[in-house]
Amino acid sequence: MESIEHGEQLVLIHDPDRCTGCMTCMMACAYKHYHTLDLDKAFRLILEMNEGFFVASYCVHCDYPACVAACPTGAMHKDERSGWVLNNPLLCIGCGNCVYACPVSNPRIDPFLKISVKCDFCGGDPWCAKFCPSGATRVVTREEARDFFKKVLPKLGVRL
Repeated sequence: MESIEHGEQLVLIHDPDRCTGCMTCMMACAYKHYHTLDLDKAFRLILEMNEGFFVASYCVHCDYPACVAACPTGAMHKDERSGWVLNNPLLCIGCGNCVYACPVSNPRIDPFLKISVKCDFCGGDPWCAKFCPSGATRVVTREEARDFFKKVLPKLGVRL
């Protein structure tokens, strides 16, 4: 991944002005991780706020992730090189602390695996962005994401 080699961390953004609500990002995520098109298996959620206005709930791979701080085993950790917040399934005990600590409850406990699961950035090639037909979900640098959110959050009624 070229940007990581140059020290820039990459993250996902979701532009509600571009999103059509097609759920392709959710299908791509579910298929990548579970080989199913079951939207309940996706690590992101598209929500319709007003008619025709869609927002996404997903892991933003925080600078200072609360899920990592809440994990008693160190399973949830932040890769300092990539900036991605990842879960080590061999260390996860399925306690759910990460779910409760996350501001958007993005990690979830898989009922079959009995461990926490969440966005892993698809190892550097996130399918949600790769297959988004409108370009609403994109991969950008962390700095570009900060600038983007400064513009978008006030539109959503969030005060900065």
